[in-house]
Amino acid sequence: MIIGGSSSQKLAANIAHEMDDVLCPIETRKFPDGERYLRIKGDVEDDVVVVQSTGYPQDENLMELFLILKTLREMDITNIRTVIPYFGYGRQEKSFNKGEAVSARVVCQLIEFAGASSVYSMNLHEQGICDLFNIPAYNLSAMPAIADYVKNNVEDPVIIAPDKGALGFAQEIAQILNCESDYLEKIRLSPENVETKPKNLDVDGRDAVIIDDIISTGGTIVNACGILTEHHASKIIVGCVHPVLVGDALLKIFSAGADDVVGTNTLKSEVSNVSVASLVADALKMDNNLG
Repeated sequence: MIIGGSSSQKLAANIAHEMDDVLCPIETRKFPDGERYLRIKGDVEDDVVVVQSTGYPQDENLMELFLILKTLREMDITNIRTVIPYFGYGRQEKSFNKGEAVSARVVCQLIEFAGASSVYSMNLHEQGICDLFNIPAYNLSAMPAIADYVKNNVEDPVIIAPDKGALGFAQEIAQILNCESDYLEKIRLSPENVETKPKNLDVDGRDAVIIDDIISTGGTIVNACGILTEHHASKIIVGCVHPVLVGDALLKIFSAGADDVVGTNTLKSEVSNVSVASLVADALKMDNNLG
């Protein structure tokens, strides 16, 4: 049985379809003062999958997730697999300065306390988040789904990471597609002059696909589009797992020269055209088989 929270109802429905499972309806609304009301409707089976992304508005989506999990526990449901496609408050999994809140640890503890039996997420911002749980936690990769989109929409692509930190994503997709990958590297020519360019490949006349895990303000991607335009890329396609897209980020990316922008449906946005439903369903099915 699949339960979709407010932020992920379409994705939950797609996962249910992939697993040939049923959706359990919920009722949720706000009281006039902003507090949430939630009711799980219908007969609930003992093995439940809850799907709820915790992107903006993070606090509301997290509170709804806690209410769903705790209500299921109070209904004596013992196996509650929890799919959090986008993990909010995941940027800080350790304290760098005295007095800093380790937000990821707090959220992990609250998810456990509320009743999750296991957690599945997609391309966590920090892999170490899995280690903050005392229950099984899995960091799935959306790169195969993005690779499939690239395969069907781009001829002879070169996969570009906007910086060295994203190179692993570019390499993963390039390996799937059997194509080349590279990253943009800053080269200091003098104390005042820095040049950024692809480290190894010539993108002149080629279709370049920029890959990153999260696009938030779009600054990194705008910079990458400008560099690839300067190096005469024939076409620039931007892909990401989590299209956060704060403010006018999408407008800035297109203005910088992108021909297309695509994200997955871990978050709802106007570019969320790649579904991770089959990837999540496969992971859940594998867990069923192991169990």
